[in-house]
Amino acid sequence: MNLNRSTFYYKSKSSSNKDKWLMTLIDKQFLETSFYGSRRMTSHLRRQGHKVNRKKVRRLMRVMLLIPVYPKPNLSKRNQEHKVYPYLLRNLEISRPNQVWATDITYIPMAEGHAYLTAVIDWYSRKVLSWKLSTTLETAFCKEALQEAMKKYGSPEIFNTDQGCQFTSKEFTEILIENEIRISMDSKGRALDNVIIERFWGSLKREKIYLNEYDSIKELKKDIERYVKFYNSSRPHQSLNDYYPNEIYQQGEINKVAPWVDLSQVA
Repeated sequence: MNLNRSTFYYKSKSSSNKDKWLMTLIDKQFLETSFYGSRRMTSHLRRQGHKVNRKKVRRLMRVMLLIPVYPKPNLSKRNQEHKVYPYLLRNLEISRPNQVWATDITYIPMAEGHAYLTAVIDWYSRKVLSWKLSTTLETAFCKEALQEAMKKYGSPEIFNTDQGCQFTSKEFTEILIENEIRISMDSKGRALDNVIIERFWGSLKREKIYLNEYDSIKELKKDIERYVKFYNSSRPHQSLNDYYPNEIYQQGEINKVAPWVDLSQVA
């Protein structure tokens, strides 16, 4: 039908109001305690007065793609027929833009149903290079985000993902292989292997998503677009010595002094 997947959405089947509320509570708590698995999360919810069992919490955490930060079986759905690549970033000195890019998927709550967000980020500068929304977990929106980033910024030396079926699929990896990009994948159950984009998800949700309620994909898309622009060009990053990602991506290095310091006044 010649419809672009990134601009066409269907309304997903809504969860019950109780499930949607629980998923919001779980996601907010997970931002603060990313080491909570389904057992601890169930205990936390019960202490807040919610009548839930571990089976329900585990199911909801899987829908939200929440993986506790400690070695354990990975909850990301992996296709056993897909090739898994080794993790290349351990002990690697990442010292310049476009050396390493990373991607991931996160759950976004809405007034009715939910959406999934994927983004491509430059590891060194923290710059968000591209992003896409979807109401399903098909590979297409992840592929579109990758292609958009490459069209705008060229190719990285290494591309890091988790072992989710979207990223291990031939449809996704063949783009990287054809462009001679080395593929790196998180070790099983190691959420911190992709920590840079996990930090972006936390900032986005604390500073934007959970301060608002979204009735439509269109509203959500506009707010994410505004936040990404702010994150890249106006939000100081402590890890970048209070520079903005756009500044570091363009100049290629992190200076030892903050950009507003008058060097002539420094002894």
